[in-house]
Amino acid sequence: MVRLVRRIIPESAHPSGFRIGKLLSAVQSSTMSSTLQTDVVIIGASASGLMCAIHAGRRGRKVILLDHAEKAGKKILIAGGGRCNFTNYEVSAENYLSHNPHFCKSALSRFTQWDFIAMMEEHQIPYHERDHGQLFCDESARDILDMLLSECRKADITIQLNTKIESIEKVDQQFTIQTDKQAVQGRSLVIASGGLSIPKMGASPLGYRIAKQFGHTIRPTTAGLVPFTLHAQDRERFGTLSGIAVEVVVSSERNQFRENMLFTHRGLSGPAILQISSYWKPGESIEIKLLPDLDLIEHLTTEQQSHPNSQLKSCINKLLPKRLVALLLTQQQAERPLRSLSQQELEEVSEQLQRWTIQPNGTEGYRTAEVTLGGVDCDELSSKTMESKKEPGLYFVGEVMDVTGWLGGYNLQWAWSSGWCAGGAVN
Repeated sequence: MVRLVRRIIPESAHPSGFRIGKLLSAVQSSTMSSTLQTDVVIIGASASGLMCAIHAGRRGRKVILLDHAEKAGKKILIAGGGRCNFTNYEVSAENYLSHNPHFCKSALSRFTQWDFIAMMEEHQIPYHERDHGQLFCDESARDILDMLLSECRKADITIQLNTKIESIEKVDQQFTIQTDKQAVQGRSLVIASGGLSIPKMGASPLGYRIAKQFGHTIRPTTAGLVPFTLHAQDRERFGTLSGIAVEVVVSSERNQFRENMLFTHRGLSGPAILQISSYWKPGESIEIKLLPDLDLIEHLTTEQQSHPNSQLKSCINKLLPKRLVALLLTQQQAERPLRSLSQQELEEVSEQLQRWTIQPNGTEGYRTAEVTLGGVDCDELSSKTMESKKEPGLYFVGEVMDVTGWLGGYNLQWAWSSGWCAGGAVN
């Protein structure tokens, strides 16, 4: 019998990488002894891939999970500084960036933060809350990975590591994934291979290449939740402050966040900067408000009346690190007694400190980015099941899609939610 084959050509087969394969006529034997038969093939032993496998396995589906890494869930282990910020008490669509801002609503409502918390409690994993509703393991991220792997064992999931994907074909209603070990064949194929962030952990564009082969659009990708670098002049000026952290409100043209900001040798980091980086565009400036709880003009006016002979820097040094004050105020300003400053000059000082504007040179890129912005266009996927609208049986979960969460457990919650939804739909 002659059947139509859609073949995905591996990157090594063409100088421009994966490219769309032709519809070929071929005779394909599905009974070859070297081909593993299964119901569901998942590419990527990531948070979303593991969750998808667990839910599919619980439904009686036979699942094989493939990953090129030597260990499953490597990014889970480094999440939250090794304590794994696994979700947040407050989760809504407003905590996510996407070309389609409504896409994530269905999945987040169907498998919520409370559902994952229930898994944690069932496995008696202790956790605690930090600022802004963030939930972390008391002990180690290993606890969560062990929980997921335990659930995979219960569901009889096969996890095959150190496995390279060489090509993918779809023959009739079956996907055949050729690896460097053997071929694997299933009715459903789930892409849980993640984005481009932290390449040293094995990140690759594999998921995007597979998506393109089946006609999907890839929204432009860039590094998100990532430190800023500064222009040479600013880097030289502020590099001496490396290690100093202050609470700020940082704003861009599209959003603002109140968190700590950290000075580094290369630029600016800390939670506030990571958050705003996902909204920042090259060439834009950001505005930083130091002392966000203080009406600085009123404070300076009061100090001027009670301590008229004090120098301006003495007053500000009580509020901010001295080295930072020395860089933000001119020497002439800093050494003037408060009594000599006019109201206009006090307002100018307040403007310098509470509307401090700086233009980043760029970001540190995927090397240190926690997430990848952009990805597979959500308009081409089912928001309920994560299934492709272009290729039946093909699913995308987690970071590979154009859904990116804020810092604070939101990206892992998206992994749990999207993986669970796909796991409930695969055949």
